[in-house]
Amino acid sequence: MGKWTRRGFIAAGLVGGGVLAVGVGIREGHRAPKLAAMMTEEGETLVNVWVKLAPDNTITAIVPHSEMGQGVFTSMAQMLADEMDADWQTVSFEQAPAHEAYANYPLGRDYILGDTKVPGFVQDTLNGGFLRIAQSMGLQITGGSTAVRFTGMGGMRIAGAAAREMIVKAAAKTWDVPARELRTENSYVHHDASGQSVPYASFAERAATYKPPTQPKLKTPDQYTLMGTSVPRFDIPAKTDGTAEFGIDVDLPGMKYAAVIGPPVLGAETVSIDDTYARDMPGVIKVMDQGHFVAVVAEGFWLAENAVRQLDVTWSQTGAEKLNQADVFNLLRTAMDEVGDKGEEDIAVGNVRRATESAARVYEAEYSVPFLAHAAMEPINATAWVREDKIDLWSGLQNPLAVRDEIAGATGVKKANVTVHNVFLGGGFGRRSNPDYPLMAVEIAKAFDHPVKMIWSREQDTQQDWYRPASVSRFKAGLDETGMPVSWDNLFTQKHDPPEASHIPYKIDNQLIHYAHVDHHVRFGPWRSVDHTQHGFFIESFIDELADQAGMDGYAYRRKLVDHAPRYLTVLDAAAKAAGWGRDVPEGHGLGIALVDSFGTVVAQVVEVDVTGPEPKVVHVWCAADPGYAMNPDGFIAQIESGIIYGLTAALYGDITIEDGAVVQSNFHDYPMLRMNEAPDISVEITNSGAKVGGGGEPGTPPIAPALANAVFAATGIRVRSQPIANFKQGLT
Repeated sequence: MGKWTRRGFIAAGLVGGGVLAVGVGIREGHRAPKLAAMMTEEGETLVNVWVKLAPDNTITAIVPHSEMGQGVFTSMAQMLADEMDADWQTVSFEQAPAHEAYANYPLGRDYILGDTKVPGFVQDTLNGGFLRIAQSMGLQITGGSTAVRFTGMGGMRIAGAAAREMIVKAAAKTWDVPARELRTENSYVHHDASGQSVPYASFAERAATYKPPTQPKLKTPDQYTLMGTSVPRFDIPAKTDGTAEFGIDVDLPGMKYAAVIGPPVLGAETVSIDDTYARDMPGVIKVMDQGHFVAVVAEGFWLAENAVRQLDVTWSQTGAEKLNQADVFNLLRTAMDEVGDKGEEDIAVGNVRRATESAARVYEAEYSVPFLAHAAMEPINATAWVREDKIDLWSGLQNPLAVRDEIAGATGVKKANVTVHNVFLGGGFGRRSNPDYPLMAVEIAKAFDHPVKMIWSREQDTQQDWYRPASVSRFKAGLDETGMPVSWDNLFTQKHDPPEASHIPYKIDNQLIHYAHVDHHVRFGPWRSVDHTQHGFFIESFIDELADQAGMDGYAYRRKLVDHAPRYLTVLDAAAKAAGWGRDVPEGHGLGIALVDSFGTVVAQVVEVDVTGPEPKVVHVWCAADPGYAMNPDGFIAQIESGIIYGLTAALYGDITIEDGAVVQSNFHDYPMLRMNEAPDISVEITNSGAKVGGGGEPGTPPIAPALANAVFAATGIRVRSQPIANFKQGLT
């Protein structure tokens, strides 16, 4: 598949990073009146599809994202409210329903068009085209660090600015004065010449009759009043007092509970079930053979789970029963050997072969990473209530519209009769973008006339995941007499998304980046930062090795390679300065550095590690991050810190292994998380460059593993080329 086609396909497939501009209502005329009955209560006015006004002048921002700890309800409302000149104290949010009206398109639009300026006269057509793609694919996804950079910048800001212009137009008509004589502030329209000052709500009904402008005038950063400030998050009070509803909290009258067991070897089907003991256990209602899984429905979850554990299930053979972890990596390396200097190209710049042959010397290294599970705090769950012609589903979902469409397709129930109630997510990390578990809940509930809540045990959650893929990466660099690279040859396995993850930030004239792909039965799913999590480790570890070959420290070496890019230099310098790079560190300590550009945000991290104990301990992480402009600095920092902790867990301990075709790990005893007492001090500095706004949810994750590995080398002289890094503890004492 060619690069343009692949990029277009990815854009079409991911057009729902959770974005939809007010232009959605423009393409088919002004659609707000069509949605008013669904989206408003008595007295409220839907000014456009994203903004509601109540008679008391309160403003509701309708947010098309899922809340999984990233503060998206707040940041989206914040960006909309700023462009509206709204009084923040009167602003609230509402989660958009899983409905075609809230299918999302600016991710695809902005992903493909980038910074291309589009004339106003074609804006409607473009918006309409991308909307059609989003609607046809049922996309309303939260992922890819797209909320602020696409939903906010290309959707909520435009919606807020358009609503303000519509309100001003209505006020001008009402007062019979030119719109240029009016100003807005704190949800009021002011006409200074006459002394009139009237709340937005007074003009809401009239404003809602206007067609929203496609390209309203947006504020410049010097005009922001809310963007760039750390307003408190909307979701924190409910999460603090326990009133926030997560999927696992859903409780409905007459509800029963289901526990499930899937095949040890993914892809197998049931052959036979001995449920002799389980079906007669107290509280058990039914044992269900669904082919690809078995369920027990009971009066309570623990009753159902205990019964599941008593089942004796025989599963079909898939051909993968003899596959072990070593076999997986042998498959990957064999595929690389077979493609050699060929393979599918990501980048081919200059003449790598000629530059390598004429180089003063050549340096090579190979790295690998294992499968990883998501291990969200809240286990997988969904509650379904299936009637003859109506289905309700309650769950925490990263793509609720797609789930609605999948349920309709699987059951034959009309989409309009499938209602998805999307609630808070107790962690997503990409796992909850897959519709497998909602479909399982519906499949179970079809057999009953009451709601059924399906909960996966932690063991099922770990062993039936969609995993971050295991991968191998080989590098060959041609070096000049000073040790600087004149060629860069990188062959890796298992390319997924985003397509630019394997690209390097460094100025090297001759580059060949190519890959081989291997099919096996361990299923792939997006994992926080997706391919950046592998390539960050691969690239930044190899660059550090090249620095050592040149007799330079990693910071100075990187500076020479990014002197063409001020953003990279700024974050490198900021992180190094914060860490006191070059200072003396205690015996057994080391400093390591890494630089990764992902999701539009440039991040540099310095790690101080202590290897004097039985395993490496991260003492401190210094991070500098440039998201272009941090819309909510406190929220952005929290996401960077979260990404660091998540990445450290994977770097130190993450290791899903395959034995006889099955996942070995089952719970936190053998798939551990970073504990509170292991968490390092973290210092984050934001360097707002004014570049195009980037993401915040994932960019903190990719640099942490290589920074740690490079710190281990600085402390021990041992080069870590595979994860988990804690596996090297015997060599570090």
